[in-house]
Amino acid sequence: MEKALKQQKIAVLLGGSSAEREVSLVSGQAVLQALLNQGFDAYPIDPKEYPVERLKTQGFDRAFNILHGRGGEDGVIQGVLEQIGIPYTGCGVMASALTMDKMRTKMLWKAFGLPVAEMEIVTKATRSQLNPHLVVERLGLPLMVKPSLEGSSVGLTKVKTVEQLADAVDLALSHDDTILIEEWLSGDEFTVPVLGDEVLPAVRIVPEGEFYDYEAKYISDNTQYFCPAGLSTEKEQELKELVKRAYDIVGCRGWSRIDVMMDGQNQFRLVEVNTNPGMTSHSLFPKSAATLGYSFEQLVVRILELSAK
Repeated sequence: MEKALKQQKIAVLLGGSSAEREVSLVSGQAVLQALLNQGFDAYPIDPKEYPVERLKTQGFDRAFNILHGRGGEDGVIQGVLEQIGIPYTGCGVMASALTMDKMRTKMLWKAFGLPVAEMEIVTKATRSQLNPHLVVERLGLPLMVKPSLEGSSVGLTKVKTVEQLADAVDLALSHDDTILIEEWLSGDEFTVPVLGDEVLPAVRIVPEGEFYDYEAKYISDNTQYFCPAGLSTEKEQELKELVKRAYDIVGCRGWSRIDVMMDGQNQFRLVEVNTNPGMTSHSLFPKSAATLGYSFEQLVVRILELSAK
């Protein structure tokens, strides 16, 4: 007979060694405090300082994974937890690894007939064959250039002229071996949380600058968020159904947040999946859940309850 959740020793995995360490530390503290306030036996565990494979021998029963970025959100830590037999929150090994790779995620969605931005893929090996004029002819201007793997909008450039494209590609390639050149999506930007099988209300993001970059995400207080997002009932429903299909196709479970943009014709285009969304004061998952009556603490407990058995 499994111990009730309140009797289990819970590791809150936070920090880590990715580029998003600082954000994870803030998310992790908020999650830890929420669990303690709700009477759980929870402890902060930073994999940078504590070998995760020792969790089982230290008497831990379950993990709340709030690591962001590589090493924590890409299937690696999930594989360790599977190996030692510790249930954990969020997506499994395959979905975590897949969704960390924006290019392969989009390819899979596209194969299932879901809408994504048109793109060109450039790798370090194919960089010498890049013909900026042909790319612009196919995808138009402006363009978005971004690394396939790096999280938190690091290494992104909005390219407005054909002359800028090569430098933008080289910047993105300094962050990753594979980069995407995508058509510019000029419509509204949304992020849509999914909790278990429930798609929560979309949040519309209105960045201060030209796009939602690291500064807008984590530092600026001038990025605006609207929830409800101001969509018509039909559009909100269409978005919910699209997000649920996208979530299921890549094999998500527990919770995730899916980013979607509109193109110039007001059609939705899937952008990416965050399998361990931020849980800080700026974070959008709790903002959306609050509109359905979830307090931050209730949301944290619900995510824990959804952790794989």
